Amino acid sequence: MEEVQAKNLVIPQLIVGLGNPEPKYDRTRHNIGFAAIDALADRMQVSLSANRKFQGEFGEGRGPAGEKIRLLKPLTYMNNSGRSIRAVLDWYKLPPQSVSIVYDDLDLPLGRVRLRLSGSAGGHNGMKSAIALMGTKDFSRLRIGIGRPKNAAVDGNDKKTIGYVLGKFSPEETELMDRVLELVVEAMELSLREGIEKAMSLYNSRIII
Repeated sequence: MEEVQAKNLVIPQLIVGLGNPEPKYDRTRHNIGFAAIDALADRMQVSLSANRKFQGEFGEGRGPAGEKIRLLKPLTYMNNSGRSIRAVLDWYKLPPQSVSIVYDDLDLPLGRVRLRLSGSAGGHNGMKSAIALMGTKDFSRLRIGIGRPKNAAVDGNDKKTIGYVLGKFSPEETELMDRVLELVVEAMELSLREGIEKAMSLYNSRIII
């Protein structure tokens, strides 16, 4: 029975953080996926470097249980993130289900993270590209809440929302997000040890305040 359960565990082999490559986007809300990969790379002692073949910053290391893990920050700009992800999958012959993508979410409040095994793009252009290029919605994702500005349009296409997403966190928010990133690293480490569903059960209800 235990062997059957082990085979059904969803354990990432490629963890991707979404963001934009130019320095002006550093530490912005939309680049929190990049920050998550940097935090993971630091914890796991993985060296990230530019990889032309993958159109991104890429590194390989070992997870908590000694398994091989790959980290990726696509440098294609957000709307074309799927090109970089697809290149890694094709090179290593990995299935889409081995991918876990970390990205910002307007619909989650600051201090919250949410893991899921599959789902729609939810209006996020980076996820739209990933789903289109991988040809499936069936891959895990970890959404990091950035909140939504007051009086913003629901579809997120108004100038206020775009400015908010591409803006930097306030000093108070930065302090909170540093603790959120610690939570993200813990959740991903648990995903690597015991599977995404276990991490979902423990971290989807957590909140940093």
